[in-house]
Amino acid sequence: MPTLVIANKCYSSWSMRPWVLMKQLGIAFDEITIPLDLPDTKAKVLKHSPAGKVPILIDGDMTVWESIAIMEHVGEAYGAAVWPVDRRARAMARSISAEMHSGFLALRSACPMNLGKKFAQRDRGEAVTRDVARFGEIVHQARESFGAGGPFLFGSFTAADAMYAPLVTRLDTYSITLDDTTRTYVDAILSLPAFQEWRTAALKEEWIVDADEVDEEAVENYRKAA
Repeated sequence: MPTLVIANKCYSSWSMRPWVLMKQLGIAFDEITIPLDLPDTKAKVLKHSPAGKVPILIDGDMTVWESIAIMEHVGEAYGAAVWPVDRRARAMARSISAEMHSGFLALRSACPMNLGKKFAQRDRGEAVTRDVARFGEIVHQARESFGAGGPFLFGSFTAADAMYAPLVTRLDTYSITLDDTTRTYVDAILSLPAFQEWRTAALKEEWIVDADEVDEEAVENYRKAA
């Protein structure tokens, strides 16, 4: 059985991506959690990967790091339907996944992933607005072109949905206004059984990462209520 090395579920967006994908596709794995922002965090991660970052998949004598690489490996090693079957849909899914990997920097910076809280709606700047608009374009294009078979970007759940899941949580956490199509997609991700399992575990964690605790009052504090 493979082992997935991750960080705090409340904050670690990159850890969430392969975890949710593997859970949703029914691929069994063990997990090791290395809490972020502690004196020994880096040393513990380096024991598993020379890149010094999570997530990391240890599969027998193979070590795979970086979220997309892990997802590709899962598809190859376990015959999982990681990408859409249709070639055109698959090309788009891979393209938008790579775009997520390198893009949306304003939204990711201004709105750190924090599953424990919800903040009031407010203007978060033009760059964030552009990132939200781009996400909406992606949702509309994928859903209109390939989404007939289900509620996700390409109908069935794929690696592209896993890549965008942490961004979806930010849109919800920071009460960002969305059009109906995008909101429906966001709700589909938030209702996903694998995400619900991740979030339930996240709210039980006791670690606090100060860098991801934004300096504004939360309208909901889910961790206190959990």
